[in-house]
Amino acid sequence: MKDDCIFCKLANGIIPTNSIYEDDDFNVILDAGPATKGHALILPKEHYANIYEIPSETAGKVMILAKKLATEMTEKLSADGFNLVQNNNPCAGQTVFHFHFHLIPRYENDGQNLLWKPTSPTQEELAEIKDILTK
Repeated sequence: MKDDCIFCKLANGIIPTNSIYEDDDFNVILDAGPATKGHALILPKEHYANIYEIPSETAGKVMILAKKLATEMTEKLSADGFNLVQNNNPCAGQTVFHFHFHLIPRYENDGQNLLWKPTSPTQEELAEIKDILTK
């Protein structure tokens, strides 16, 4: 735990939360500024700033937990869909530098727009990126 990290304090119960799930590794809390009804955060109890720092085994556990909770939340909240969101670094929207995974139930006409604007790369540009990533 990092002493000056608010999410460490939330994850470890130092600051009270509306927790919906807790185990030895994670605390899942309702977001205090939710995008939609039921918006929650999976918070590891250990401090990792982002996806680049979290151990692969822990990251795998996050996804397993996200699947379980998304399924339960969709059913219990009568959601019409679901977003799983994880941001890294300021340009990608990360504002708190403790790895966290957003669970966002979606509802028809909920007023949220979490989609990106597709670009139109050429086939040559795609081939160049493929070459970079597969070398």
